[in-house]
Amino acid sequence: MALPKAYLTSSKNLAAILNAIQGAKAPQKFTQRFLESLEFKSPADRLIIGVLKALKFLNDDGAPTQRYYSFLDQSQAERVLAEGIREAYDDLFQVNVNAQNLSKAELINKFKTLSQGQLSESVMDKMALTFTELTKLADFKSAATPLEVIKEPANEPDDKKVAHEHLGRRIKVDGLVYNIQIVLPESREKSVYDALFRSLREHLG
Repeated sequence: MALPKAYLTSSKNLAAILNAIQGAKAPQKFTQRFLESLEFKSPADRLIIGVLKALKFLNDDGAPTQRYYSFLDQSQAERVLAEGIREAYDDLFQVNVNAQNLSKAELINKFKTLSQGQLSESVMDKMALTFTELTKLADFKSAATPLEVIKEPANEPDDKKVAHEHLGRRIKVDGLVYNIQIVLPESREKSVYDALFRSLREHLG
């Protein structure tokens, strides 16, 4: 089950903690002591460390990852957070690609199904709280999405359908995910597209 075991019991300081992380020098290890140096000292605040590990912002030993460093760039922080959420809650996004839009009740139902009823109501409630509050701070529109093939309606002529197809491919480099889109040119020559698709299968397959 690709659902994080870490969750928050309170989200009131979540945005403030993430903002403080962006304004501070990245530590060698993200520890409770480092969190307290950012002025977050309550037991509830300490739970963010487990959440950051689930989002792959930190390694298991607490060392910042490339995703953590990318998050420090405020121009891409919301996108980076969305990518971390998608990865951490992969099973949930497999069930619903727009899981970030689910209501709390819908999330709890999904968690119940994905966990095969092994989670208590209290735990699922806190998981839903954590997921919902994280998604509020993330930009899913800019984050990379799975491979898509988008076609024109079936009543379009064959040559038009081919001409308007968009092929997407996700690739991962150094922890960052890139979404490549290829827009094919308009042409009535079938042989042109046969050659293009054959080449794409060879290089992207």
